[in-house]
Amino acid sequence: MFDNLTDRLSKTLKNISGKGRLTEENIRQTLHEVRIALLEADVSLPVVRSFTKAVEEKAIGQEVNKRMTPGQEFIKIVRNELIIAMGEKNNNINLSVAPPAIILLVGLQGTGKTTSVAKIANFLHEKFKKKVLTVSTDIYRAAAIKQLETLSSQINVDFYPSNFNQKPIDIVQNALKEAKIKCYDVLLIDTAGRLHINDYMMDEIQQIHKLINPIETLFVVDAMMGQDIANAAKIFDKKLSLTGIILTKADSDARGGSALSVRHITGKPIKFMGVGEKIEALEQFYPERIVSRILGMGDILSLIEDIENKLDVEQVENLTKKMKKGDKFDLSDFFQQLKQIRKIGNISDLVKKIPGLGKLSNNIKPEINDKILINMEAIINSMTIKERENPEIIKGSRKRRIANGAGVKVQDVNRLMKQFTDMQNIVKKMKKSSIHKISKYIKNMVPQNFYKN
Repeated sequence: MFDNLTDRLSKTLKNISGKGRLTEENIRQTLHEVRIALLEADVSLPVVRSFTKAVEEKAIGQEVNKRMTPGQEFIKIVRNELIIAMGEKNNNINLSVAPPAIILLVGLQGTGKTTSVAKIANFLHEKFKKKVLTVSTDIYRAAAIKQLETLSSQINVDFYPSNFNQKPIDIVQNALKEAKIKCYDVLLIDTAGRLHINDYMMDEIQQIHKLINPIETLFVVDAMMGQDIANAAKIFDKKLSLTGIILTKADSDARGGSALSVRHITGKPIKFMGVGEKIEALEQFYPERIVSRILGMGDILSLIEDIENKLDVEQVENLTKKMKKGDKFDLSDFFQQLKQIRKIGNISDLVKKIPGLGKLSNNIKPEINDKILINMEAIINSMTIKERENPEIIKGSRKRRIANGAGVKVQDVNRLMKQFTDMQNIVKKMKKSSIHKISKYIKNMVPQNFYKN
């Protein structure tokens, strides 16, 4: 989401990082470029003015740390002010109330509220082992209730049934009774999308809010929306006293300005980011980590969390034991590693989280995506067990059969076989590999124009 902002800020800050001294002239010149970068990222003008003013005041006359160059000191100031703009600290979801803790999701139409309800339900169920009940009050959108029921079923979370003939206020009242009777820890309520200028719909959500008095009222923001979303959030906050924000579609090509703007204008913390379509694609919002990504400094803590939460530990242990026994790394093992990578996330996103590899991620971004990994899995799926265990027997006629079965070209099978050979070598040398070697491997794992028609 912040790719364009990252590119612009990286180029701008690079120009000042090597300066021997900071002057009013080069500070103001750099801030002019920073201002343009923020405006291009769709950050609202009041936020840009407030941010650049704070940076300028702290940079001019700043006493430079002896261990840092003046340019590095300036970048540190920019980083600190960006963290302040995004909220300074992570604000966890509040469950400090007698059960059930009621969480209400509100927002405009099409922002991803229903999917966000399911994602939060999954997050609370998996990470905190909470007993969660979901309910939909969206009687206006066709199949909205069914959508939440289906998603809840997928994550093994209970769903309270409702239908479009009921009134939203009655649905909520009945769901709350059910949650109390059956001792649920959390009641998650999905609501219909509504415009902040629609008095009837705003009155409806106010009545619901007053009845249930939720511990959390979360405003769902689509990262692809422009500056007006911040104004909408301000009105919702006035009517409902919002407690936080969920930023959806953060994995998109959105310019990212909404994240800075909505936090500044409402004063409410961003609590979660939706980073993909999968139910597991939800991240807690840590301002320091996000700012580090924006400035190309990586985010190793989030990477570790991704690995810990999504990696199949049993498979990793089995592979480790196999390697220790001296067994060879075959295509079945390679196939399992591809599946593990897909579980953790898109490779280019993972690389961005590794400090020092930000530029690398820009180079490999066009070549690496989920479709490529799916195609690679399809090729291996087209092989027989004997071929997976003995890759050396895969020659001309076998390659043609495999390619036809996977719906790719023979050249693509050749490329995968080369990647497999590279992976074998990496496994053998892993203990001796430096970060440089590993980053080079990641870059070359899926070559340019792979599967390009």
